[in-house]
Order: sequence, then structure tokens, then C-alpha cells
Amino acid sequence: MKLAYTYLSVFIVVFVISCSNSIQYTDAIKAETSGRYLYHPDAVIDVFYKNDHLFLNWRGAEIKPVALDEYTFFVPDMYQKLRFLKHPSTKTSYLAIIPENEGDSIRYVYKKVPDTFNTPSMHLANKNYEAALQGFLAIRKQDSVSLFINERDFNSMGYEFLRDKKYGDAIAVFKLNTALHPDSDNAYDSLADGYLTQGDSLLAFTHYKKALELNPSNKRAKKYVSAYALKVTD
Repeated sequence: MKLAYTYLSVFIVVFVISCSNSIQYTDAIKAETSGRYLYHPDAVIDVFYKNDHLFLNWRGAEIKPVALDEYTFFVPDMYQKLRFLKHPSTKTSYLAIIPENEGDSIRYVYKKVPDTFNTPSMHLANKNYEAALQGFLAIRKQDSVSLFINERDFNSMGYEFLRDKKYGDAIAVFKLNTALHPDSDNAYDSLADGYLTQGDSLLAFTHYKKALELNPSNKRAKKYVSAYALKVTD
């Protein structure tokens, strides 16, 4: 029985791969389906074709899904069966999730966006800090505790820039963090560190003072504010 099951599994795999390799995509289908689909608020799926085969770029990896027909394919990495579809009401293009059970509804999940669309993290990587901030603020508006606006992650990025002596980038990231987390003394403390490392003692004082207002127990902020006040009065 086990041997028979193994043969059946091998047959299914070979059959599916054979079907996948036999599919011919017209230029019209390629043009219609190629492009960028929003996976979640800070990630996309890029769909493209190479040598008449369908490929996805997802989470930084190039994936060749198992094509089932010209519009349908299975992605083992996601364990999802997807199909290129237009929403019946909005006529917007999607990568829709096809349910395992025949009676379940199709889920229009991954909306097609313009090829020029960038996620907030893409803007951040390209150092388009204002665009990144607006994108992250939009995410925060939908979910104030979203993992995509994690304070610690931005803080770590900022200090990495500081270590590399990229002071302008560090300060830009720290400022973004204060905008996303305006009640965090740690975010203002880090921004003050950035200004201090850059050599701007006045702006460092301003932001250490803000950190201290938010958290009177912030020892580093208290130490700097006291030292700066003494220096000014000397």
C-alpha cells in the first residue's frame, strides 16, 4: 500500500509539472496579468514571465509556481491556489485565492497596483523618507499596533546609520519614528542621540527635554538636560 501511494504521489507531481510546462501564454495574457499585486500593506507580489513561464517575486525570492491553466496556479511556498481575476463589482484586477472546498467563496485578496507603486519600506530603502512616513502613517491609521510600524525596528535602523556615520539618514529615520510614536520617550531620546552625534547640541537638548517630559525617569535625558542647563548658565 505504501509503495502504491508513493507511485501515485510521483505520478501526480509529474502530471502537474507536465501540465505546467505545456501551458502557452499569449502576449495579451502576459500583458494583462504581469505587474505588481499588494500582498499586505508593506509587501507586494511581482508577477512576470521568462521564457514563456510564469514567475513571482515574493519576499525577495524568485518563485516559479505550478501553472494549472493560463490564469490559475499553485504556489507551494504560500500553499495557496491563485487565479488572476477581476472583481465582479469593482472590475479591479486581483490575484484571488481559490478555496480548497468547492462551496467556499473566492477571496479577492491581492489587489493589482500600478507598476510604479512602492510600499513604505521600499520608500524607506530608497531614502524617500517623507513618502515612507506617509505610507507608514496610513498603516498606523488602519492598525495602530501593526507589526509594520514597530518602534524598535526603526530605532535599530537609525543606530545602524549612526554607526556608519550617515548622520542625515539616521536623523531622518529617528524623526520618522517620533512621528509614528509621538508618546515614546525612547524615540525622542534616540533622535536626540542623532543630533548629539552630528554635533548639534541645541537640537539634542530640545529632544532630550521632550523625552524627559514624556518620561521623567529617563536617566540619560535627565543627565543631558541638567548638564546642558549648567553649561548655559556658566
